Amino acid sequence: MSMVNQAPRLAGMRGFVLIWLGQLVSLLGTGMTNFALSFYLFEKTGQATALTIAIFAFVAPSILLSPLAGALVDRSNRKFVVIVTDLAAGLVTIAWLLIVLRAGDLELWQVYLGNAITGAFNAFQFPAFSAAVTLMIPKEQYGRAAGMLDFAGAASNILAPAFAGALLAPLGLAGIMAIDVATFVLAIIAVLVVHMPQPAPEPRAEGEKAASLWQDSLYGFRYILARRSLLGLQLVFTVINFTAAFGGVIAIPLILARTGNNAATLATVQSVAAVGGVVGGLLMSAWGGPKQRVRGVLWGMTVESLLGPIVLGVARGLPGWIVGSFMSQAFIPIINGSNQAIWQSKVPPAVQGRVFATRRMIAQFSFPIAVLLAGPLADRVFEPAMQGGGAAAALFGPLVGTGPGAGMGLMVALSGVFGAAVGLVGYLVPAVRHVETILPDFDSVAPAAAPGAEAAAP
Repeated sequence: MSMVNQAPRLAGMRGFVLIWLGQLVSLLGTGMTNFALSFYLFEKTGQATALTIAIFAFVAPSILLSPLAGALVDRSNRKFVVIVTDLAAGLVTIAWLLIVLRAGDLELWQVYLGNAITGAFNAFQFPAFSAAVTLMIPKEQYGRAAGMLDFAGAASNILAPAFAGALLAPLGLAGIMAIDVATFVLAIIAVLVVHMPQPAPEPRAEGEKAASLWQDSLYGFRYILARRSLLGLQLVFTVINFTAAFGGVIAIPLILARTGNNAATLATVQSVAAVGGVVGGLLMSAWGGPKQRVRGVLWGMTVESLLGPIVLGVARGLPGWIVGSFMSQAFIPIINGSNQAIWQSKVPPAVQGRVFATRRMIAQFSFPIAVLLAGPLADRVFEPAMQGGGAAAALFGPLVGTGPGAGMGLMVALSGVFGAAVGLVGYLVPAVRHVETILPDFDSVAPAAAPGAEAAAP
């Protein structure tokens, strides 16, 4: 713990840039391990089920533990939490590496258990890191910082598969994991040498008892529910996440069905999508987003839906899929960065751990629901309906065609239509459209102890 409190060498935006570089390298190493493990699991089992279980093992604890994680983050030194979460992920990779070196391979349960542990600690990473960044940099830089983080994720999506694919044969799974461990070390060192300010403690009335851990776990829900503007914004995000996941999970089988399982075409589309994310992240990093950030969220959702999934769904060849995938990913950093900047500006730093963990949970729970619905609907409803002579072929055939993949194309296109509608409806709701003026910035008012204290803000 003493290492966390040593005299800092870097602070402010310079400190954030150093942490960002560490995260960029760490994401690259993690992406390489994920690629190698995906290849290993499919080679070992020959089934996609092992991959989906591995993903679920990571996502489930990350979502379920979010409220508790947020409460603990606000009770702890946030720099220490960031270090511990990075260290936990590194220790899991080291354990896998030692097992591979000793036994020659990994059992499926070992992969699932490791992902579950990593996912549990990941529940702490987002609220701790986001809350720490809030006090590190000026609020005018929030959008730019979020864009830089989106750029790091998109860049790793491009580079990690390429590096892992080139190094997997000569180095093997153990070699890839060893590189990943080295990147974790660099990320932790970057955090150690940077100053992360701690927020002032929450004010309490004289004689008021400190809240229990259970009460703090529910605080984020109470806080968001008490502020209609933030609640409306979060509900818009939850619905758009559902529509995006509903169409996004079908995009890969759509392209494979349309091309007769052409892996090269799918790889091309995915690579272009990742480039779109990089371009969007670079743009947001340099620009910082619109002055009215809510426009970046709501209009960004609308335009992304029109130019992304709708184009991707109605296209019947590579050019349309390239355009749709690129535009969709290019707008995501603008949407996410603008949204993150709003929350960082409005929520007091002392409670951001709890509030951010809760909003993450609310946003993410729609993903598994969409995934569970999309597959059966594609196989049993939309694909049969869009075959020659199917129930919907005459109506939608001129738009998306008929035959293999047409039903999934219609699903993706409809997800874009609904996504555009979500953005427009959100903009038509005054409480959401004016969230930046209805709620004052956290640094312009005296901090409030009660979660509903700002509910009556004009």
